[in-house]
Amino acid sequence: MPAKTINRLLDQLDELKREFGGGQEQRIESSLSRVARQKFNNAESLIRFHEILLFIRAYPQTAKILHQAEKTLASFGDRVKLLRDTDADLSPLDNPEMSGIAGTSVTDTFTYNIVRWLWKLHPAQIAFAWDWFEDENRLVATWPRFMPLLEEDAFVEANVPYVEWLRAAKGRGIRELAWLLQRFEALPLTDKEKVELYDSSKLYVRWTPSYKATRTGMKLPVREVYYHQQPLIQRRDISLRDELESLPPSLKRLSARKGQAILDLTRETSTVRYRELYGFTHGDVKRVFQVSIGRGVDLFVIGLPSGLRLPLRAYHAAMIFKNGVPVGYFEGLSLFERMESGFNLYYSFRDGETAWIYARTLNIFRHSLGVTAFSLDPYQIGYENEEGIESGAFWFYRKLGFRPTRTGLHELTLAEERKMSGRRAYRTPKALLRRLAAGPMIFELENSTVGNWDRFTVRGIGLAVQRRMAGRFGGDAQKMRAASVEKVARTLGVGVREWSEVELPALSDFAVMLDLISDLNRWSDSEKQAMVRIIRAKAGADEARYLQLMQGHRRLRAAMIKLGSQVN
Repeated sequence: MPAKTINRLLDQLDELKREFGGGQEQRIESSLSRVARQKFNNAESLIRFHEILLFIRAYPQTAKILHQAEKTLASFGDRVKLLRDTDADLSPLDNPEMSGIAGTSVTDTFTYNIVRWLWKLHPAQIAFAWDWFEDENRLVATWPRFMPLLEEDAFVEANVPYVEWLRAAKGRGIRELAWLLQRFEALPLTDKEKVELYDSSKLYVRWTPSYKATRTGMKLPVREVYYHQQPLIQRRDISLRDELESLPPSLKRLSARKGQAILDLTRETSTVRYRELYGFTHGDVKRVFQVSIGRGVDLFVIGLPSGLRLPLRAYHAAMIFKNGVPVGYFEGLSLFERMESGFNLYYSFRDGETAWIYARTLNIFRHSLGVTAFSLDPYQIGYENEEGIESGAFWFYRKLGFRPTRTGLHELTLAEERKMSGRRAYRTPKALLRRLAAGPMIFELENSTVGNWDRFTVRGIGLAVQRRMAGRFGGDAQKMRAASVEKVARTLGVGVREWSEVELPALSDFAVMLDLISDLNRWSDSEKQAMVRIIRAKAGADEARYLQLMQGHRRLRAAMIKLGSQVN
């Protein structure tokens, strides 16, 4: 069928997918059936159909429509094969926003942690992609560890056939990737050092996932589907303040086995999209919680194990499912009552109840962690992020009640709002959106703390530590850490030997920051004891406890805000 006809049918289905109630079900069924019968001859139209089907799967009007969508999605492996057999241009399928469709593969320089995980879970589906390899010289520093006499070739010759060396070294009966991973695992190095060494090689790996691990087939089983028979909740219907103050649903802690299954699914979801989220890669299988927020939406909240946590901020991630379909993720980094929040609803689902899902997600963290101020990094709202500009991210957050923390940008926002109020058809130019996105935004639930965090960055604390290291310790990190730990431990009234191996890294990280506080020795005994409990909690079972203790230490809060708000 001509492309124009298919596009017209897709336009119609795209409109109908957002029609809920009003007796539109038969029209949707008819439109869906008609498009499903078409033979697609280009990747762009096929992708568009795929994304519409994913939306319908997450927001179905009826059981019949859901069944139609599921059945049609199951045909996509064959549809992609048909395009490949006719030599159609398949490059659009490699776009990170569209990748992961059944019948395709993803190829990237995945990190060591992800490659190890892929090999463990999907060994038959991954292999090196030598045709993508860009810089063989990177292998000179690594592969001689595994291959005797390779230096004779690699150190002095041009055009070294590294793949030939690898295939000779591995022998028969073992795959290239498996052999090399085994060599890395056997190195007498820490896991961190192995990661650094492997990642420096920039080895391309191709993953061809099975249907259930593709975006097309990925779905959690659900007991009860939520069918939409009324219009969706719009942003204008949401009061973020009311949502944050409403009672939260309860969190259910999963068993380690179920937690591992969820982490595997979150990694699959991210990897097929060329993304890697720290909390999904390193999540703690014992700290995975499920929470149902209604309307078919489930969140899986994930914490980090001790030893892989950030030095100062508490880290939590969440994968968001709608009727079992992964629709987006959330990342929260918290200090005291402030959380830096990152939210991404996948492209296919942005016509859905985005604002409501976001507000309910913040509600979960507001009550489980005690955070009341939510900060946005400029990237989240469009700084050096054209996707954010195109989607109007700045106004999405502004209309929920966020404000720019820079005075000039706040004034510019107010002026733009005055224009918008007087001209209904007015749209903010993209150039102005880029200016507005140049600084952070924040939403504060508590009026008493408004403005406290406006100039704060964790980076500001980090840079202050670097300047002290350069000025007093000649750039020697180990020397600075040792001196800071000794001084801070003495000031807090504890001995270094009292700290366990798990707690010592937390003490070291806090010490280099606490040593910047000029009046630390004048803190009261109760303030010092509370500080010790906070540091120990950082290495404890749950970072929620760490935050709770932090939120009760006013003097530490004031000192850290001051350190992180200094002009660099």
